[in-house]
Amino acid sequence: MSDLSAAGGHARKLSQLRDEIDAQHAAAAEKQATRGKRGARERVIALLDPGSFSELDPLKRHRANDLGLDKSRPWGDGVVTGWGTIDGRPVAVFSQDFTVFGGSLGEAFAEKIVKVMDLAAKMGIPIVGINDSAGARIQEGVEGLAGYGEVFYRNARLSGVIPQISVIAGPCAGGAVYSPAMTDFVLMVEKVGQMFITGPDVIKTVTGEDVTMEALGGAAVHHAISGAAHLVAPDEDAGNETVRALLAFLPSNNMEDPPRIDPLDDPDREDPDLDTFVPDLATRPYDMHRIIESILDEGDFLEIQPAFAPNILCGFGRLDGHPVGVVANQPMHLAGTLDIAASEKAARFVRTCDAFNVPLVVLEDVPGFLPGLDQEHQGIIRRGSKLLYAFAEATVPRVTVIIRKAYGGAYVVMNSKHIGADANFAWPTAEIAVMGPDAAVGLIFRRELADAEDPAARRKDLIAEYEERFASPYQAAGRGYIDDVIDPRTTRPRLIRTLALARTKRVAVPPRKHGNIPL
Repeated sequence: MSDLSAAGGHARKLSQLRDEIDAQHAAAAEKQATRGKRGARERVIALLDPGSFSELDPLKRHRANDLGLDKSRPWGDGVVTGWGTIDGRPVAVFSQDFTVFGGSLGEAFAEKIVKVMDLAAKMGIPIVGINDSAGARIQEGVEGLAGYGEVFYRNARLSGVIPQISVIAGPCAGGAVYSPAMTDFVLMVEKVGQMFITGPDVIKTVTGEDVTMEALGGAAVHHAISGAAHLVAPDEDAGNETVRALLAFLPSNNMEDPPRIDPLDDPDREDPDLDTFVPDLATRPYDMHRIIESILDEGDFLEIQPAFAPNILCGFGRLDGHPVGVVANQPMHLAGTLDIAASEKAARFVRTCDAFNVPLVVLEDVPGFLPGLDQEHQGIIRRGSKLLYAFAEATVPRVTVIIRKAYGGAYVVMNSKHIGADANFAWPTAEIAVMGPDAAVGLIFRRELADAEDPAARRKDLIAEYEERFASPYQAAGRGYIDDVIDPRTTRPRLIRTLALARTKRVAVPPRKHGNIPL
């Protein structure tokens, strides 16, 4: 009888603890609702498949000290951790609770995150962090700093091993922004998420500048100006859908292939409109999105960093159900030139795809690198070479289609045959040359034009001759630098067949610790 009483007592104790924890989360959710946000546990449940969440360490609490922490020892210590599934695939997750010490990181808080990161690493599954934190917990001193260091160390060690995604769902300051910055993708919720190293009050004290949190580090700032945010969502529900869509393109870890889905789109589908899509006038822009959407399965394209460096487009799609990463020049912005921002944006995306075994499709229309004093002084040589390095280093299948312009060094950089591309095609509209015909004629035939009776007419004739001899795709095809000149309408089936062959690609790389990308 006493044994039964003891068992009943233990059950009552456990039930009481669970009720206390549930009540704590309910109160937090109610408080967050007044700020237009979900509670930490609610956020996890909303992200994962229904009923799939298994929580870790809900009973963990910080160690009391004489700096005020002895007065409040909430269950879970301000962060919800665990794992569940997204579209049936296991995913690790943590969610910071701003209602507990402002979501600040202390010793126990960090230990929980470190534990779930280690679990993700061991099981080879992605990790999603929902960030809503004021930074290090001042009352714990160096323990908070040590905790951040443990998290940062794992961010670095797991980079390229498992996908790491950060959701910024509240104001994140100080150390709380460095961990997201090291993850693969950062998604910010508009009007709710902010990131900054020092907040408005500190800036006011140090520099005298008045700035709001949104103007300092809101989603619009990091999406379009700093480039720190890869994706933006209008609310948390839309953010969850974007995270789920992103994970659908990625493998669970670097030892697996990306997940294929049964396609609804015909792999042999052609688009006759592409045959006449490129304008006859070489200086006239067109929207590269149209070509991308025509080629990909059902036109589905998840663009990454669409508002940052819009002269180059990066994103995920599928060809015959297989995920691919797309890198494409955008003639609608800066004529599709490569500048510092575009080079770094594309280099990061190329390396991400390479790390997670996602083949690369490059659609090229590039007149060169953006000229200018500002670009040179800010390091276009060093920073532009990051894209060259990223493509040359990548071992995933790589295919390039030259749509129109491919001039100068930018031709080489954009995944040319010379830096290891597996297949290179060109449309009949392609122009492959050291520089554009107009500029080339002006340099080569400067004296002849100066002495001509009708310089304008002679210039026109020379440009036509140059285009025929040097700027068409046929000279490059004749040298084997282009594998074939294809009808634009056949681009999709040609890419699908080529990538099917390349799935067995094997690349021998020299033994080394790692390369030294020009950071």
